[in-house]
Amino acid sequence: MRNKDREAIRRLLSHARYEVLPTTTIEAKVLESVPTDTQITVTASPSMGLDRTVELAERLTTQGYDVVPHLAARMVSGRAELVELVERLTAAGVTNVFVPGGDAQTVGDFPDALTMLEELTAMGSPFKDVGVAGYPESHPMINDDLTIQSMWDKRKHATYVVSNLTFDPAVVKDWVRRMRQRGISLPLLLGLPGPVDRTKLLGMATKIGVGDSTRFIAKQKGMMTRLLAPGGFTGESFLTKCAPTVGEPEAKVDGLHVYTFNQVAETEEWRRDWLRRLQH
Repeated sequence: MRNKDREAIRRLLSHARYEVLPTTTIEAKVLESVPTDTQITVTASPSMGLDRTVELAERLTTQGYDVVPHLAARMVSGRAELVELVERLTAAGVTNVFVPGGDAQTVGDFPDALTMLEELTAMGSPFKDVGVAGYPESHPMINDDLTIQSMWDKRKHATYVVSNLTFDPAVVKDWVRRMRQRGISLPLLLGLPGPVDRTKLLGMATKIGVGDSTRFIAKQKGMMTRLLAPGGFTGESFLTKCAPTVGEPEAKVDGLHVYTFNQVAETEEWRRDWLRRLQH
C-alpha cells in the first residue's frame, strides 16, 4: 500500500461516525463501547416514529456525545411538527442533523428532502450542519441523473453529503468525479459498513418492525451475499481500494459514515485495531 493511501485511510478512520438504529438496547451499547468523541447518528424508523430518534438523540447528547438525528422528511407532518422537533433538538444541544427523504409514505407537507430543507432554511437555518444523502449506485426509485440533480438542488441548504452504501470502488471513483464536475463542492462522508455478522444483521431486522424489516432485508440483500461469499466483501478491502480516490484533496472526502447495524462494540474494536496496524 502506498504511504499516501495509508495516510488517507488513517485520516478517514480517525474521522468516522457511527450510524445506529433507535432500538431499546442501543443506548447501553453505545455508552459501554463508544467513546464520547465519536459522533453518533440515529436513523429514523417508520415503524418506531421520529420520537424514538429524537429521544435517543436527546439522551446521548446529555451523556456527552455529538449526536446527529435523522429527520426523514416524509415522516414529518408539516411546519408545526418541524418547529417542535427543531425546538427539542436545539434545546438538547444538537447542532447537526441529517435530512433524507426517508422510506416512509409521505404523511404531510414534505414529499422529499428538498421541501423540508427549504423549510429549515426559511426558519433561519437552526442547525450549524445539515447532511443530505448521495447515491453512488442506482436508487431503486430515482433515476441516476436525478440523484445528481437532487444534490445540486439541495447544496445551498446543506453543509455535507453522506454516500449511501456501495460495494464497488470504481463506482465511488466515477460518482465522486461526476459530482465534483457538476460543481457540487460539499464535503463528503463515505458510507462504509462495519464488520457485520449475518446472524446479528438478521436479528436487527426483526427488531425494527415488519415493514421496516422488509425494506431493511431488501436493501442489505446484496451486502449479505457479498459478506457470505468466500473471499467476499469487507469494509476494509473496500476502503483500501477506494483510498487512491478518496485520498485526493479534490475529492473532498472528510470522513467515514459507518453503518454499524447496531454492532457498535465490534465496529469500534475493528476501527481501533485497524488504526493500530496502520501505525506499523
